[in-house]
Amino acid sequence: MARVYSGKRPQNLKRTLGAVSRYLGRHRVLIALVAVLAALSASANLLGTYMIRPIVNQVVARGSVSGLMAGVGVTAAIYAVGVLSTLGYTQIMVRAAQKILLDIRRDLYHRLQTLPLRFFDQNRKGDLMSLFTNDVDTISDALNNSFAVVIQSMVQLFGMVLLLFLLNWRLSILVLVGYGVMFAYIRYSSKRSKFYFDRQQEHLGSLDGYIEEMTAGQKVVKVFSHEPANLSGFRERNQALQEAGSRAQAYAATMIPAVVTISYFNYAIIAVLGGLMVLNGQSDLGSLASYLVFVRQAAMPINQFTQQTNFLLAALAGAERVFEAMDQTPEVDDGQVRLEKRDGGWVWRKPDGSEVPLRGDVRFEGVTFGYDTGHPILKDISLFAKPGQKIAFVGSTGAGKTTITNLINRFYEIEGGLITYDGIDVKAIKKDDLRRSLGAVLQDTHLFTGTIMDNIRYGRLEATDEECIAAAKSANAHSFIRRLPDGYNTVVTGDGANLSQGQRQLLAIARAAVADPPVLILDEATSSIDTRTEALIEKGMDALMEGRTVFVIAHRLSTVRNANVILVLEHGEVVERGSHQDLLAQKGEYYQLYHGMFELS
Repeated sequence: MARVYSGKRPQNLKRTLGAVSRYLGRHRVLIALVAVLAALSASANLLGTYMIRPIVNQVVARGSVSGLMAGVGVTAAIYAVGVLSTLGYTQIMVRAAQKILLDIRRDLYHRLQTLPLRFFDQNRKGDLMSLFTNDVDTISDALNNSFAVVIQSMVQLFGMVLLLFLLNWRLSILVLVGYGVMFAYIRYSSKRSKFYFDRQQEHLGSLDGYIEEMTAGQKVVKVFSHEPANLSGFRERNQALQEAGSRAQAYAATMIPAVVTISYFNYAIIAVLGGLMVLNGQSDLGSLASYLVFVRQAAMPINQFTQQTNFLLAALAGAERVFEAMDQTPEVDDGQVRLEKRDGGWVWRKPDGSEVPLRGDVRFEGVTFGYDTGHPILKDISLFAKPGQKIAFVGSTGAGKTTITNLINRFYEIEGGLITYDGIDVKAIKKDDLRRSLGAVLQDTHLFTGTIMDNIRYGRLEATDEECIAAAKSANAHSFIRRLPDGYNTVVTGDGANLSQGQRQLLAIARAAVADPPVLILDEATSSIDTRTEALIEKGMDALMEGRTVFVIAHRLSTVRNANVILVLEHGEVVERGSHQDLLAQKGEYYQLYHGMFELS
């Protein structure tokens, strides 16, 4: 799977422009209105300048005061239309831009919600956050500051060339030569700038990711006194961003001075030659006066366009990253078996209409899996858990214990073998329904911003307050919650920073309890709970596990002694299986692990 932040220069600008165009097309009426008003504003500016010709000729050639007043009045009316058009398109563009950004953020977030865990394993949280902030903000800048201005500049540029040829086609040939030189330099400078703007966005995402990671791990940083090392890492990334940004701006900043210099040089030549043509009777004074103003203004639409180039280049680099994330392949879900509620409990409903009672019978048959191709974590694993059984996985770190539970949820797809749930291949079950039937208490407890009650209810959003309190009691979390300042209405902040690690895990257990799943996964669920607290919740956990198929992963072997079956894993293979007493009697791997832990306890 391609990573969002691959460090490569964007390759398909045409596809990015096409994607942006599709979002513009969703609000085509507003965008068309902006384009019309921007074009009208540019046309008013052109016509206002052209009016110099009849006004000068009326005064110089005829000495007509009434003609002068009439010309000034018409010019004033033209400029008034231009001012109103500018006011109109700026207000409409603000609304259109916000609607487009709303669509982009919504679609980006929706796509991220559908991506497999492997994608999040490969991309840092800070990098993904940068998509919603830095990259989307650059698109916002381009829409608000550049879209209408580019249209206005293009209309002015082509309209000005047309009027210049109407006024004096001979001199206009020289103007076109000047334009050609301007555009040649702009093309060269834009190409170089785009490369460095892309690099700038890449380094900005890297810096954001580093800041997010170091901020989240600030406690660990202080424990090991690594502030200087982290500051050094920040400086390296900040320096890389500064260098890329400086080069991008340096190339872009040369465009306007270069265009202005060429336009001044062009203006001087045209003024001399045009004056000679008037003296020789080859042109009238009004045409020359209007012509020179146009030539003087010739650099303005080009300057406007080059000024917006910075916004456009940054926006295209950001947009390409956003759309690259949107193009990531979502989780494969071909399942058609659905989970439905019946009076007697839950059932699996197959496409043919037949129903299978949900019992919690989970089986692995020759399962092989690796996070990276060619590096298997699980090797030909076979196991079964009958309904209501408690299955424990033990083994050294990296043996594959958590991986097995990840495969039951279909967080990852197996490379070989078969996993069945009540006799049904898990690939045939709709993922949402599969995961709804499973409850999990993970080692890394995550609490959301909100009240204690909200976090417990996250296990089942329709649960009542009474059901949430009952779940808290079953996990023995009720007693500490009552002692909090606002009880169940206490607000959890900073991923539960105002709670102890043990309290956070008790809430996670309560969250799983309120979900009332037939299959329960406990991944080091009591790893951060002291021995006294563990003893208090043991009865609650037994009540929670009663009648359910339970998979338990634990390093503290005292928590798995009452399991029906204990599986010992090493290097991705099951090396021993049996009850606690059976495995101790074998005096094998489990015996060594158990007594090693006993001596350490």
